[in-house]
Amino acid sequence: MTNRRSDYLALLGLTEWVRRDQAGREEPVLADVVAPAPEPVPASVTAVADPPEAPAALPLVDVAARPAEAAPGPADVCHASAPRDWEALAAQVAACTACPLHETRTQTVFGVGQRQADLMLVGEGPGEQEDLRGEPFVGAAGQLLDQMLAAIGQSRASTVYIANVVKCRPPGNRKPHAAEAAACRDYLEAQIELVRPRLIVALGQVAAAGLLGEDAPVGRMRQGSHVHPASQTPVIVTYHPAYYLRQPLEKRKGWEDLKRIRALLNSPR
Repeated sequence: MTNRRSDYLALLGLTEWVRRDQAGREEPVLADVVAPAPEPVPASVTAVADPPEAPAALPLVDVAARPAEAAPGPADVCHASAPRDWEALAAQVAACTACPLHETRTQTVFGVGQRQADLMLVGEGPGEQEDLRGEPFVGAAGQLLDQMLAAIGQSRASTVYIANVVKCRPPGNRKPHAAEAAACRDYLEAQIELVRPRLIVALGQVAAAGLLGEDAPVGRMRQGSHVHPASQTPVIVTYHPAYYLRQPLEKRKGWEDLKRIRALLNSPR
């Protein structure tokens, strides 16, 4: 059993497994993996080849029953004008001055990955490293996200598109303000329209609010079924990878969500 467990951990890029009842032991400095499945599998079986769980039903929610969105603020000036082709959209984002975030950015962070992807991930906004490099999720949280995607056979390079609710870094890595998210909303909507994913995953509460207009805790929203109103694309809400860096004992929740994502992507069209 020990060898089988070691093989499985190596398959996911893990270096150590900590039992929940040993939570008092010191965690690795950067335990950049999500908790493994309860039963180890032989090394000859890939993470994607596990028999997927039965896909959870994703009933369409009553869009009319959603809470009314806040009225757009003065910064909400780009809407209706975001182009629906990649090059023109990227150019407009790069030149955007619709909200005060443009005054402190190094550069805009448009998005990265496969532009015709079944899976689209949405985060809240760029951090310091993303602002410097112009790419979302490149710091410690981004490294963990790559490990999580690899565990279900996905990759930002070939199968996933990643974007943020806002395209400029909020000062001090604070959460984006509502007016800032509103100023960028049509950019994100245009990206979703261009990618046409089968599934959208909201990484954290800010992303969920930007996509769904629902102001509820992630712990509550991850248990439900959601759809993106404009495209009617199913949405799964999960924790931001940075949450697992702060709360490593919560990683099993991330693994549960990853299995749900995998099952939905593997389900018949």
